[in-house]
Amino acid sequence: MEKSRTFHRKKIVTVFFACTLLFAGLSLRVGWLMVFRSEHYMELADELHQRERRIKAKRGRIIDRTGQVLADNRTVCTISVVYSQITDPETVIRTLSEKLSLPEETVRKRVEKVSSIEKIRSNVPKELGDSIRACGLDGVKVDEDYKRYYPYGELASKVLGFTGGDNQGILALESRYEEVLAGTGGLILETTDARGVRLSREGESRQEPVDGEDLYISLDINIQQYATQLAEQVKKAKEAESVSVLVMRPDNGEILAMADVPEYSLNDPFTLTEEAASAAMTEKEKQEALNRMWRNACINDTYEPGSAFKIITAAAALEEGAVTEKDTFQCPGFITVEGRRIRCARVNGHGTETFVQGTMNSCNPVFVTVGLRLGAERFYRYFERFGLLGKTGIDVSGEASTIMHKAEDMGPVELATVSFGQSFQITPIQLAATVSSLINGGRRVTPHFAVKTGKGEALTDVGWQEGERILSEETSRRLRDILFEVVENGGGKNGKVEGYRVGGKTATSETLPRGTGRYISSFLGFAPAEDPKVLALCIIRNPQGVYYGGQVAAPVVRQLFENILPYLEETG
Repeated sequence: MEKSRTFHRKKIVTVFFACTLLFAGLSLRVGWLMVFRSEHYMELADELHQRERRIKAKRGRIIDRTGQVLADNRTVCTISVVYSQITDPETVIRTLSEKLSLPEETVRKRVEKVSSIEKIRSNVPKELGDSIRACGLDGVKVDEDYKRYYPYGELASKVLGFTGGDNQGILALESRYEEVLAGTGGLILETTDARGVRLSREGESRQEPVDGEDLYISLDINIQQYATQLAEQVKKAKEAESVSVLVMRPDNGEILAMADVPEYSLNDPFTLTEEAASAAMTEKEKQEALNRMWRNACINDTYEPGSAFKIITAAAALEEGAVTEKDTFQCPGFITVEGRRIRCARVNGHGTETFVQGTMNSCNPVFVTVGLRLGAERFYRYFERFGLLGKTGIDVSGEASTIMHKAEDMGPVELATVSFGQSFQITPIQLAATVSSLINGGRRVTPHFAVKTGKGEALTDVGWQEGERILSEETSRRLRDILFEVVENGGGKNGKVEGYRVGGKTATSETLPRGTGRYISSFLGFAPAEDPKVLALCIIRNPQGVYYGGQVAAPVVRQLFENILPYLEETG
């Protein structure tokens, strides 16, 4: 008996101490969780009891050099539903279906979906969003949002780019300066119980969004409008495939206008234009057509520059001393290089002519001779020096690279054809930037749009640095004088503007494959010739009828200059 009592006493003591140790352990664990892990579990509780809805930041505006807003924002609404908070699903389904013009089945699937929050539609006009909010439907959330809006519609579409459904930048400046324009989104937080029903006494808390910064660009809306108008006129008159007009300041690389027609609607960028669309298209074909419609030929595409490239050949030869203005040449209408006959545009030839006259006449034999004097090695060195083998660095995405012969493959025939602008390809922006650098005193410029960023008065200069010297000031002056003669008395006379000294060069090149009768006509002009303040390049692709650059492209630049030169004198 005594032995049994002793055994039970030991059991009781053992159980007591075991319970005491267990209780002590649990107390220590609870203390650890409450003191040292409290923040962690508070965060988990917040996540369980909080519902969050994102607020888009207002995207920064894009503003031209005159202060006109080219890309702005409109207030819209996003309509969502919270499943656990809906008390009358049939009324919600019927109301949203009617007001948003959506099929009832579509709305029903989203309303009955068990999720923390389900978006019904975004980019809803504010007035409609306000009317839905006024219905006071439990579980229906109406949040204000922003949608990109372009006041000028199609104008400068291939420069500005557009935004996607989440307001993110797509293409061109909208994409390139996404970090500047986008801003930082905010949140709306509300507290719910374990079932997800909102606790009305807790209200809502907000983390306010930070709006994006404005982007100030060099583009001038007045010059852009007129350049686009001229491009559309000549496209229609010559039944051309497309027309590009590029206007920039040769002294610092600022681009004042860049029109590439046909353009597209920035406010409806995913709808094909009549020109781009066809009756039956697969999704893949439609996407390819959209990509073509969005392409900016000034930047994304290359072409054979033709005789406009003679400006580069002349600059290299004058700098190197391979030719002088008074050197004389014979043009019988062709020149033979390693058994290949290269014709001049004038079949009967120009006879005896100086280098200046050869440039005025755009004589191929003269420039072939000059190119051969330079030699492939020296000529190629100038390609590198002038920046022709790389990209310009323009602040718009998708810039194409020059397609040029390798140095080791540059034989006499290749050298001859390159000398007058054939057998290789460059982008229009590369040609414009290179010529700007050669006529501005000899310093390489980076073509660009962005000038300043910021909000209100707190603006920051983007700060484009002056490029390296690529040509002597003396050679630059001599080149300007020669190009003035081309417009004043030579093949570019249709680019002459009364009251102004204009320099420039015409070009006509046949597209590949040869013999198809498809040409590219162009004219590059600048003014005033003695101290260039503006440069313009007009390119007309596959014009019908007369296709010579001096006859169809030069008049476009003349009309452009007649209007913008007085304007630039007034505005600076």
